[in-house]
Amino acid sequence: MLQTGIKGYQEITVTPEDTAKVHKSGTLDVLATPRMAALMEETAWKSVAEHLDEGMGTVGIRLELDHLAPTPVGMKVFCESVLEKTDGRKLVFSIMAKDEKGEIGKALHERFIVNEEKFQNKANQKI
Repeated sequence: MLQTGIKGYQEITVTPEDTAKVHKSGTLDVLATPRMAALMEETAWKSVAEHLDEGMGTVGIRLELDHLAPTPVGMKVFCESVLEKTDGRKLVFSIMAKDEKGEIGKALHERFIVNEEKFQNKANQKI
């Protein structure tokens, strides 16, 4: 079983492809909220991936996100996750994002451990 306290870290430099304008979440050339959400999820799942049995992975089931400040193209963003709680196969993370000037976002994120093959097969049955 996973132990609480596992940390994850990711860093990006905001590009034009990361902007609200491109992600259709606004009209400005700043880091899009959906892009920050994706970075947060990536940071969390990668932090625990190596601790799971072969064939197992995690899927996001909840993301409660506050986008606190804008980040322009060209600026670095740093994201850190901490596994705060485990409840069976449910994992709860706290996540913080900063740019070079300070905090820009925070989130509570829940993921669920799944057998990847079974999960994909179940999804494919919808076709």
